[in-house]
Amino acid sequence: MNMVEKKGYCVYGEWRESKSDQYVDITDSSTGEIIAQAPRCTPEEVDEAIASAQAAFPEWSGLSLSKRQQYMFKWRDVLYAHKEELAELCAKELGKNIKEARGDVQKAIEPTEEACALPAMIQGNTAMQVTTYYDCATYRFPLGVTAGIVPMNFPAMIPWGWMTPLSLACGNTVVLKASSQTPLTAMKIMDLFYKEAGFPKGVVNLITCSRVEADILLTDERVKAVTFVGTTGAGKKIYSKAAAHGKRVQAQTEAKNHALVLEDCNLEATANAVINSTYGCAGMRCMALPVVCVQDSIADEFAALLKKKAEEMKVGCAYKEDTDLGPVVSQAHKDKICGWIQKGVDEGAELVLDGRDVVVPGYEKGYFVGPTILDHVKPGMSVGDREIFGPVTCIKRVKNYEEGIKIMNANPFANGSGIFTQSGYYSRRFVMDTDGGMVGINVGIPVPTAYYPFSGNKESFFGDLHVLGKDGYHFFTRAKTVTTHWFDDASGAKKVDTWEGSVER
Repeated sequence: MNMVEKKGYCVYGEWRESKSDQYVDITDSSTGEIIAQAPRCTPEEVDEAIASAQAAFPEWSGLSLSKRQQYMFKWRDVLYAHKEELAELCAKELGKNIKEARGDVQKAIEPTEEACALPAMIQGNTAMQVTTYYDCATYRFPLGVTAGIVPMNFPAMIPWGWMTPLSLACGNTVVLKASSQTPLTAMKIMDLFYKEAGFPKGVVNLITCSRVEADILLTDERVKAVTFVGTTGAGKKIYSKAAAHGKRVQAQTEAKNHALVLEDCNLEATANAVINSTYGCAGMRCMALPVVCVQDSIADEFAALLKKKAEEMKVGCAYKEDTDLGPVVSQAHKDKICGWIQKGVDEGAELVLDGRDVVVPGYEKGYFVGPTILDHVKPGMSVGDREIFGPVTCIKRVKNYEEGIKIMNANPFANGSGIFTQSGYYSRRFVMDTDGGMVGINVGIPVPTAYYPFSGNKESFFGDLHVLGKDGYHFFTRAKTVTTHWFDDASGAKKVDTWEGSVER
């Protein structure tokens, strides 16, 4: 019997064996095989990670902008060189198909490329002679130690795209709490970070632990900012506790994204977009499209077309090139999704396509859930209002635009939303009317590029500054506004630095 590798934690630029006696199994989602174990790091080990980041901060933050930029250029090239290796690892531990796993790694690379724009993006504002003989300038400075609390569903993008590049580029140091379910991709990237990119030791540190130990990151005075992705319940608690301890917080939380499909849409293109957005990553992403509000006049035709396309999808091993829909992350998560499907039936929805009993030959122990469609989902049915995080489409039938937008905005979540129509009038109106923070016009997954913020609203986000874009640079820096006054003018006359003098116009 092969021994399962026990992973460690990374501080001061080196891997250390945890003293914990508690480990979490990491599985190949396609086979159910245990491939490694992650430690539940002790409180002392979490403290080590913070201390490591704190020790590295003075030297790292003291580097010039151009020097930090050069590190980011090199880091981007390292990630590209190992993209395929990282994608295969991501597909194995999480279950998203290999093509989507490549996208996961690509979405870690894009924010790194954004971080290469540091010297331009971090510039402040200046003005001479704001009042007589006085000049003002605003500069942006790093915060110190920042912490990232990572979910299981994007093991490359979220820790190494959302939580690290901009923080590092701005001069901060980082503690990552990787997901215990899917830490292997993040850990491999951690190896590359020091061994191939050559970053100074301790600027990024990685641990795995439970919520109990992670709570230290929310209260330790050395940690200045916390960025989190996960459930709304956890996000509210993290936001409240970390903010109460004087930290700035980004908490990206749950979603139940809706799209409005009007009768004048391109039906074929719309169905393709819904297939891609709903079943991509097996629905395990906060920008999935699990609900479509379809105008009554085309609802039967749309449901039939969606079912046809869903049935054509190949469910299979995540790291096989011809797989369209891979497994979900664990048996527990599969059971949860199947429970939601049954709940939808119990609530009165029509089960058009049932993916609960799918079996993949040769991978019978994998955590597979096939494409599932629930039609005639009514307002008030929890299956249409709560996040399932699986490959399940809910169809809500609506009379017109007005009923559709009302149903969509009644949902407590507002991460993303979309409309499918050929009408410029309704498209423009939708942008103004929707509560969704990221809006698609004939786009199934309206995730912006890294140059724009990931801007969820309502119960999908807690904080003031979003991930990435200009928001990201501002989140990871603090402003200092400097007022300058020189006492000698060209004639040699002395100026008095008083409050009254400073407001002389």
